[in-house]
Amino acid sequence: MAHVRLIDRPRGLLRRYAWRYSRRMSGSVVEPVRAAAHHGGVLLAAGAIEMAAARGWRKVDARLRHLVIHAVSVAVGCSWCIDYGYYEGAQLGIDVAKLREVARWRDSAVFDERERAALEFAEAATVTPAQVTAELAGRLHRFFTDAELVELSAWIALENYRSRFNAALGLRSEGFSDRCGLRPAA
Repeated sequence: MAHVRLIDRPRGLLRRYAWRYSRRMSGSVVEPVRAAAHHGGVLLAAGAIEMAAARGWRKVDARLRHLVIHAVSVAVGCSWCIDYGYYEGAQLGIDVAKLREVARWRDSAVFDERERAALEFAEAATVTPAQVTAELAGRLHRFFTDAELVELSAWIALENYRSRFNAALGLRSEGFSDRCGLRPAA
């Protein structure tokens, strides 16, 4: 159960726009938007970064980017983000086996060396304090340009924000993975 009341009806231009954008992106007004609507500044800032990222952060392949984002939500343990991540991954056409194996990427045979480096980066950057070693950075440079590493870092930071915001407010799975017939792994 959410730790704040979720707003049902938007008041004001900003909130009405957020409701419309959320419906267009996910088919419904998602709980993170309904929670953030209590604070216009938070809602505006979150919406601005989401729109900027969606339109301007395109150096990294969308499927790899999604695996990295999903790894962060798994590491943080945000059930809302994990659920939505399965749904969004299915919409992107990501192999179901990869979505299910993100939490076990070290032992899974479904990831290639580039994906493994990116998933390790996601985990290392998510722990507190971040533990991105010089050795890991060297391996990452074998697969990614500086611009791609900057973008991956930004996606990792953004998903940490999303996951921690949702988890802190008690937001739980809304059943997105059910819509695509994909059940998250236990």
